[in-house]
Amino acid sequence: MTLFDLIEIGGSLLILSAFAGTQMGRLDGHSLPYLLLNLAGSAVLAVIALSHQSWGFLLLEGTWAVVSAISLATVLVRGRDAPAPPRAH
Repeated sequence: MTLFDLIEIGGSLLILSAFAGTQMGRLDGHSLPYLLLNLAGSAVLAVIALSHQSWGFLLLEGTWAVVSAISLATVLVRGRDAPAPPRAH
């Protein structure tokens, strides 16, 4: 196993830990820890996808990183204690 593999596994574990945390009720999907875990993990995986020219994987992880970054910026601007905006059904 190479260092590159370990970095890739680390990125995956960041995303999976955010997902598991929300599923187990330990993380709010709009919280800073959740968004930071998703952003960091997806950014790492997007860079790896780019380096492998894996375009579908890059689309998935790049989009995940952009959405996470926008959500993080929204939370930071709105403030951590402000309620999340209502979701459309």
